[in-house]
Amino acid sequence: MRPIVEAKGVSKTFTSGLLKKRRTNAVEDVSLAIGGPEPTVIAIAGESGSGKTTLAQLLLNLQQPTEGVVEFMGRDLATLSRRERKSFRRQVQAIFQDPFEVYNPFYKVDSVLHGPAKKFQIGRSMAERNRLIEESLNLVGLLPEETLGRYPHQLSGGQRQRVMVARAMLIRPQLIIADEPVSMVDASLRATILESLLKLNKELGISLVYITHDLTTAFQISDSIMIMYQGSIVEVGDVSKVIKDPQHPYTKLLVSSIPLPDPHKDWGTPQVRQENAGIVSAGCKFAPRCPVVMNRCSDALPPLYSSAPGRASACFLFDEHPALDRVELAGLFAPGPSARENGSEPSGIRG
Repeated sequence: MRPIVEAKGVSKTFTSGLLKKRRTNAVEDVSLAIGGPEPTVIAIAGESGSGKTTLAQLLLNLQQPTEGVVEFMGRDLATLSRRERKSFRRQVQAIFQDPFEVYNPFYKVDSVLHGPAKKFQIGRSMAERNRLIEESLNLVGLLPEETLGRYPHQLSGGQRQRVMVARAMLIRPQLIIADEPVSMVDASLRATILESLLKLNKELGISLVYITHDLTTAFQISDSIMIMYQGSIVEVGDVSKVIKDPQHPYTKLLVSSIPLPDPHKDWGTPQVRQENAGIVSAGCKFAPRCPVVMNRCSDALPPLYSSAPGRASACFLFDEHPALDRVELAGLFAPGPSARENGSEPSGIRG
């Protein structure tokens, strides 16, 4: 079975400046296969500026890659017919970080639910369509009578975000790409939204790409995880293994920065080189900050080495292992036992 969406060697370069052109590689040579015989939850994590959102836009066909291709069911997104594009929009839904940009302030929030329901023929009658809309709102913890009929500015940021989650649920796609879906929601509602997304994954077979900078929630809901740094993949594999035993120095830095629930325990003092932080490396992008940097790190970009079964790390520390090609990398995103299935708690990430 073909992946629902697959990126093959995708790069995205932005050019800025009038007199002196400056090129920024937001995404560089990323390959990723999503969906297949079994639904999966893939987390894409990294700090701000790592390329997560740009990659999401490429997967959603909102940006065109500078190099490489993104395919939907084996077809290049750039060559889809009008009918195929409609199918793509039906099967691949998005939840964005800032929901306010999605709303038209002159229309009530009902329009973001009724519009796609009508376009994609959700429900056989108006009564059934209304019932499904109310059911979707209830699933994300919203009362229909307190939500429908209001304008976007009359709802809180968290309520607007949950309406967008309800919209994705209503359409029942094959894949949901969620870019920081709980970033504007308070802690008491995060579990409600994430549990709703997991319910779609488990009960309806919908795959999920969860983009986040929060490794704790990634650990809780994902099957596999891809860590990005300055547009490149630095580590990938089973989420429980990557978070509990990080291999790449950058992943170790991220994990060490997770707050511990015990105020009497030190968060840890990760070693990061600061004196060369402003140097642009021709090799490994993390080399200027890496505490274990070697001479060769500044000369060549390390490939993704198969550092352990089901894992890969872009670090010369693992150069005794074979490098992965794109097909082998895609295989790492196959569903497997995740943190949520083995009963692990967030506090168990670091003991």
